Amino acid sequence: TGLESDISKYDILLLIKRIGRSFGFSSRAIELLEYYIAFTTDADWNETATPIVYQSLAKASLDLGISERQIQRLERQLFELGAITWKDSGNHKRYGKRCLESGILLYAYGVDLSPLASLRGPLQAKLEEKQRYDAAWLKAKREISYLRRQIKIQLTEITSESRVDAFTVQYEAIAKPIRTSMDLEALQDLLALHEALLADIGSEVSQKMSCTDDENVAHIQITTKNHSDKSDTSRARPNCFQESRNAPFIAQKENREQAEGSLSAKDEAILQTGLQHITLKQALNAASERFRSHIPMHPRPMDWNDLVEAAYAIKGELHISQASWSRACAHLGKNGAAICTLITDQGAQREENRVMKPAAYFNGMIAKCEAGELHLHKSIFGLLKDGSE
Repeated sequence: TGLESDISKYDILLLIKRIGRSFGFSSRAIELLEYYIAFTTDADWNETATPIVYQSLAKASLDLGISERQIQRLERQLFELGAITWKDSGNHKRYGKRCLESGILLYAYGVDLSPLASLRGPLQAKLEEKQRYDAAWLKAKREISYLRRQIKIQLTEITSESRVDAFTVQYEAIAKPIRTSMDLEALQDLLALHEALLADIGSEVSQKMSCTDDENVAHIQITTKNHSDKSDTSRARPNCFQESRNAPFIAQKENREQAEGSLSAKDEAILQTGLQHITLKQALNAASERFRSHIPMHPRPMDWNDLVEAAYAIKGELHISQASWSRACAHLGKNGAAICTLITDQGAQREENRVMKPAAYFNGMIAKCEAGELHLHKSIFGLLKDGSE
């Protein structure tokens, strides 16, 4: 009956290319089909005509660079899929003639492409089924990535090194790379394992929260420590999953003035910004989804280096130059530069008073730091408050 008026021969070819092997078409078969379709005209696909390709096997073989026997095998594959049939002459030769004025086939013997028209319905149904499958697969992959970030965040809240090690072993067992070769069922099983592990870690964190002193949480480190302060409980080799978790920035408020006396000028500038009051978990919770998507996925819980790496990766999207990044690191350290990038990213995405020039906003924070007017902890706490609301 020909093709509908709003459908072209290339629309069907596009459907086949999008479905590909899931319908049984090999790449070589699709290539041959595209080659044959190019020999037809729009008039061949009308109700009163038939799209027959009378190109000889020898000429097709030369054009495609494959043997005549291979072409015959590919034609057989297309026939079995319901894409073509043949209109043979008495001697099985392929030939035909078109009207020079109208371009309509007067007669032709060769490969008949008319079955393609009836394939449109099944092809469309198969494509919709594939799209639903792909959407479910991608959703499961995103959920696993989200759970992995949450697991890393939760692990930073556990104080027991032995429990961290135990959970890390479990995490490493399921932190396998997600490949497209994994089917949806395997991905959903992996998702369930991540959900169960996060629930176990969350339960552990909840039990510890009631007996955890908020002043003894992991804070951003500075370059100088007052080793004479006996209240500094940091370890010589802190656990990599909770860097200096048991070491407060300045452990006792009554010793703050004495401790600050031994700090470098850079560390004094960091103190003024309030970076020492920001925990890793607070920074992660204050970050946008775009920022968190740049956090590297390693088979271990998250640490400050991961936050710095994410900030360095996203700075290009915010048009923050390498010179500006280096300047921020010189004044605030890498962790401080990462926090500035995180805040800039949030400002560039907010609906009201959006930051239109992120790079200038970032440089403005550095200038405030130089003037002693930067208070990053207040910005982070403000983001956390907005997120909770």
